[in-house]
Amino acid sequence: MNKVQPKTLSGFMELLPNEQVLFNQMQDKIRASYEKFGFLPIDTPVIEASEVLLAKAGGETEKQLYNFTKGDSNLTLRFDLTVPLAKYVAEYYNEITFPFRRYQIGKVYRGERAQRGRFREFYQCDIDIIGDGKLNIINDAEIPAVMYETFKSLGLENFSIHINNRKILNGLFEAADVKEKSVDIMRTIDKIEKIGKETVIAIFKDDYKMTENSINKIVEFIEISGTTDEKIEKLQSLNIDNELYLKGVEELKEVVKHIRLFNVPEDAFEIDLSIARGLDYYTGTVYETFLNDYKSIGSICSGGRYNDLAGYYTDKELPGVGMSIGLTRLFFILNDIGLIKTDKKSISDVLIISMVEDLSKSIEVANQLRASNINTEIYFDDKKIKAKFKYADKLKIPYVIVIGEDEIKSGLLTIKDMNEGTQEQMSIEKVIEKLNK
Repeated sequence: MNKVQPKTLSGFMELLPNEQVLFNQMQDKIRASYEKFGFLPIDTPVIEASEVLLAKAGGETEKQLYNFTKGDSNLTLRFDLTVPLAKYVAEYYNEITFPFRRYQIGKVYRGERAQRGRFREFYQCDIDIIGDGKLNIINDAEIPAVMYETFKSLGLENFSIHINNRKILNGLFEAADVKEKSVDIMRTIDKIEKIGKETVIAIFKDDYKMTENSINKIVEFIEISGTTDEKIEKLQSLNIDNELYLKGVEELKEVVKHIRLFNVPEDAFEIDLSIARGLDYYTGTVYETFLNDYKSIGSICSGGRYNDLAGYYTDKELPGVGMSIGLTRLFFILNDIGLIKTDKKSISDVLIISMVEDLSKSIEVANQLRASNINTEIYFDDKKIKAKFKYADKLKIPYVIVIGEDEIKSGLLTIKDMNEGTQEQMSIEKVIEKLNK
């Protein structure tokens, strides 16, 4: 019989057990952080009817979808968790309570070109707050508080949450009479550090045929710098008489005020007027989060405010604000740059080794330890004692309990600390007390 070569598809991540243990721990910490803020879990199907997912897709997104047919049904793998959320809220509108605070952690699929740190199958960890008709701006300030709590729980220290407001940008472009060129302008502004201010101005003048007045307005805006409060003051002093712009500045000011009330430190967030993500989707506050020492890897968490979550599925106005962590990419990056270590090779706290053929005492002890929430495994294979200890050492199991004739007679267990190389005898009660410290 011809053997099939075992291989994993490009763009799909498989982990060894030691890596999967750490990945699961990160997922658990993110979940715990979300729940600490009162977000409710939901889980939507990985496969949806194509017309449901395609309602909002288009352009590059539609090219990346995994589509297939089953019988008469056209089906698609979900490409994010936001579109399924929109369907979910529209479908269960009468059964959920607003504002609806939900989180979802799950796999999504995009058939884009696989590259280092970019995957075709990956986990996203999303939170969203959905309002019924309206949603208080204070919710926009709570999202960075969740971000801060989450990344601190993952052991990250030097990170920064960048905040902007799309109304400010849109109002600026309206005031400068260049609204129709806004996408190109923002794309050019993003390159200013690489190509320099003079080149950017030349592109505005020669390629986009912008007037000197329009160019001055844009340049004055992108040159705003200083502390958070100084940036807000400069935004207010630009004398831009545009209703949308002024509304954006007020919203940004309100968000900053409440971020501080949520006790997010000043050095953990900043106003970044260059953020222009989601030009056709986000309508207010926008977020990007960066590791300060590794900004070249890009944003590790992003999100923002949108006016109408489920307009493709219902006539009801459902504004929302949310954010998403690409966990698969984040795990890969943190592991790659050494900020996390996948050195935990087992989830067992203790390994029980029996020196007698009858395993009943070993199973009894294991039952007692597990009842006390101590992760316990028994070595069942008939091998020499050296091989059994080698197994524990290789998996870095911290403790080994040896049960032989003497232990059965005395009622005391021999427990060895694999890190210290010491061992002692004690009762099962003392063992439980020791391992639960």
